[in-house]
Amino acid sequence: MFNYLKELSFTRGAWLLLTTSCVALEATALYFQHGMGLNPCVMCIYERLALLAILVAGMIGFLAPRFILTRWIALLLGSYGAVKGLTLAIKHTDYQLNPAPWNQCSPFVEFPETLPLNVWFPSIFEASGNCGKIVWQFWGLSMPQWLIAIFAVYTVLFACLVLSQFKRSSGMRERNLFS
Repeated sequence: MFNYLKELSFTRGAWLLLTTSCVALEATALYFQHGMGLNPCVMCIYERLALLAILVAGMIGFLAPRFILTRWIALLLGSYGAVKGLTLAIKHTDYQLNPAPWNQCSPFVEFPETLPLNVWFPSIFEASGNCGKIVWQFWGLSMPQWLIAIFAVYTVLFACLVLSQFKRSSGMRERNLFS
């Protein structure tokens, strides 16, 4: 399995599939926001950013998957986005399932002053929803519960891809940055 995953990490098609899956999920989030009128909360925005990190990782990996440095940057960024997204989705689910005055998210997104995404792109990154309120369900699961499953799949995928990089290549030649 690790041989297959390592070979897969060398192909642009795999990175394109990763990027496409993230674009589809981001488009779905924007449809929920603008098409269905569901206002995103602060945690939704942060989860969106974690998914955006995976999307960017897919684009980086697509650029030059055979170069070891590019591939490792993509794998590490994607791993970070997946794990961060998973922890955010778990916390968001906790806000919804265990509502209490002391268990709530901030009402405002907190971006660095040098990168105020909510000011630059308010239609995408401005939060006006309530983190503790369940506004949508499918098969009895809320959005953050679905995101737990999605980010868990991404986390397992990236963990296996990272581990596969340590597997000896059989007949494959990978180029490093200096060759």
